[in-house]
Amino acid sequence: MGFAKKEYEFLSEIGLSSENLGCYVNGKLKANGPVVSSVNPANNQTIAKVVEGSIEDYEEGMKACSEAAQIWMQVPAPKRGEIVRQIGDALRDKLQQLGRLVSLEMGKILPEGIGEVQEIIDMCDFAVGLSRQLNGSIIPSERPNHMMFETWNPLGIVGVITAFNFPCAVLGWNACIALVCGNCVVWKGAPTTPLITIAMTKIVGEVLEKNNLPGAIFTAFCGGAEIGQAIAKDKRIHLVSFTGSSKVGLMVQKTVNERCGKCLLELSGNNAIIVMDDADIKLAVRSVLFAAVGTAGQRCTTCRRLILHESIYQTFLDQLVEVYKQVKIGDPLEKGTLLGPLHTPTSQKNYEQGIEKIKSQGGKILTGGSVIESEGNFVQPTIVEISPDADVVQEELFAPVLHVMKFKTFEEAIKINNSVPQGLSSSIFTGKPEIIFKWIGPLGSDCGIVNVNIPTNGAEIGGAFGGEKATGGGREAGSDSWKQYMRRSTCTINYGNELPLAQGINFG
Repeated sequence: MGFAKKEYEFLSEIGLSSENLGCYVNGKLKANGPVVSSVNPANNQTIAKVVEGSIEDYEEGMKACSEAAQIWMQVPAPKRGEIVRQIGDALRDKLQQLGRLVSLEMGKILPEGIGEVQEIIDMCDFAVGLSRQLNGSIIPSERPNHMMFETWNPLGIVGVITAFNFPCAVLGWNACIALVCGNCVVWKGAPTTPLITIAMTKIVGEVLEKNNLPGAIFTAFCGGAEIGQAIAKDKRIHLVSFTGSSKVGLMVQKTVNERCGKCLLELSGNNAIIVMDDADIKLAVRSVLFAAVGTAGQRCTTCRRLILHESIYQTFLDQLVEVYKQVKIGDPLEKGTLLGPLHTPTSQKNYEQGIEKIKSQGGKILTGGSVIESEGNFVQPTIVEISPDADVVQEELFAPVLHVMKFKTFEEAIKINNSVPQGLSSSIFTGKPEIIFKWIGPLGSDCGIVNVNIPTNGAEIGGAFGGEKATGGGREAGSDSWKQYMRRSTCTINYGNELPLAQGINFG
């Protein structure tokens, strides 16, 4: 059966059709749950149908995954890295099609869609190198004829629950690392981006099949809260990585903690850019535009608060409002579009309610502030002048709404930056070394990402990604994030004939 629209026909190049099975269980596509529609947010029309997974599908998948884990963890790490390298190459072959699908189904503009898939490819490259560097430490022992060291072993199975805004990149942050660390992966993609989940899974599955490995090493489900709750409760899953709202993340954490599992949380952000009086205004304006408008304000690292020094406040705002008015809004697949739709009609309604709340708390709309009447979920990029003390500033409105406020001293700017419950990303624009080093120091930003003269968003994969406070404290992607996906053991070997005890204890 063909697609309803000619422009959707490219989806057949990545194994999709007008009707799709939404689970990858024991190396086969199957599904016995409800049928849902994948919807294009630019016009709210159906792209294709997907059969979601049932709890029975989940149980079958987990049984096979548990068996595959015993095989996969015994494969040498560099060999596991070779499989991930092949996954990266397979993604390269379909980069344009996958990027186009991300843009079509999620709503972000095409360059961002392609960039998201490239991010997974980059993670594959990173993980390949990492597969030869999962090193432990040699620790000097105080006891003669004893050797003490650390070893790292796989956890077993890692569960990954991802959100709509980065429907495949976050999988890459987790799965690439988890796989080279020797873990099987169970993925539940976002319910509103099932085609991306299926297309990605098919590519991974083909690589496993080509290498005569169990397909259950990578198990995937399209589905809603029922599947997510099953993952959180499942004692067979040693680590659950969850990306989403702080509210749902806390529920997941509570469930996982009750069974003494490990949890890695990437939750809400309420990110600020501070612009000092010596800042490069042109550079800062361009950065704020990307940080606040990119992905229609639906990144966890989106800039939601702009903190301007009083001496440059009006000059900066005048320039920013002018560039906002030039932003091209429209079909995310069209060349030149900078602002696509919000992901769902509910997101659009939340934007409307958020604007009303802002106005009721004294916020002044400088530009934007309205829904755009169309078939899609389009809204105007919005700048709001508001007090940092307004309650609404404490909240994350997942839309292109920027709260602007002014400050007099650097210390005041730091206080405003740190005054919200979330602690993901932050940035300051200045050329003064004394300001820069205070900003990144113990009395500076309290966020997990602390930037200088760049936007709050667009993080590279080489660093650990994550935040503090209500953002959840998790770290994914680069640096030493891999340690969360492994079990650390301290080993002491006595190769002598005596039994000296630590701390000089003499026992009998």
